[in-house]
Amino acid sequence: MISNSKKSSIASIILKLIYFCNVRFINGRSYFESEIKSGSSVLLCVWHSHLLSIVYDLRGLSFNALAGTHNDAEIISRVATKWGWKMIRGSSKKNGDKAYREIFKLLKKGGKTLFITPDGPSGPPKIPKMGIIRAAQVTGASIIPIGVYSTKKWGFTNWDTFYLEKPFGKIFIEYGPPIKFSKKHNADYCKKVLIDKMSEVENLSKLNAKKHT
Repeated sequence: MISNSKKSSIASIILKLIYFCNVRFINGRSYFESEIKSGSSVLLCVWHSHLLSIVYDLRGLSFNALAGTHNDAEIISRVATKWGWKMIRGSSKKNGDKAYREIFKLLKKGGKTLFITPDGPSGPPKIPKMGIIRAAQVTGASIIPIGVYSTKKWGFTNWDTFYLEKPFGKIFIEYGPPIKFSKKHNADYCKKVLIDKMSEVENLSKLNAKKHT
């Protein structure tokens, strides 16, 4: 039986080749870069279905990321670690309290970055869980919504359609303006704002794709 370490090494090589063979169009990185420079911590937020494009795009920057504890997340976490990410492991079902204590401690330092999929690890798709919102409210961190559109991709369906880009396509990534939530904002308001802003950057990535295809 192949060990997880071996699987992750093979996956890392294959994924690097796949994404290297795509042309990437990136907009809006200055939004989160400015927040970090100003001393604000940042939550980079993309839907679970498109997380691989961002794991690749921000490789080598020593950013932090939250990943679940299930088997699929194990392989992805190991790949991300090889690419320079610092992983925090946990979910609402397992090690959640420990993970969120780490997250709050990290973000309160200021100028830190955490990548998170607000609908992961088990959905429902494109419905944010309250964890990311509470983290932003408590720590004052900015949320950066991210939209991804790719011209060639495989879709793998379980609770979500998880996308893996095919070689020789184009990937369009849109980093949006920062979102701030105060402790006064209620859950329904925050969820609606986050969903709306995520839809905006997704639509922008699709519009950008139309300009280049």
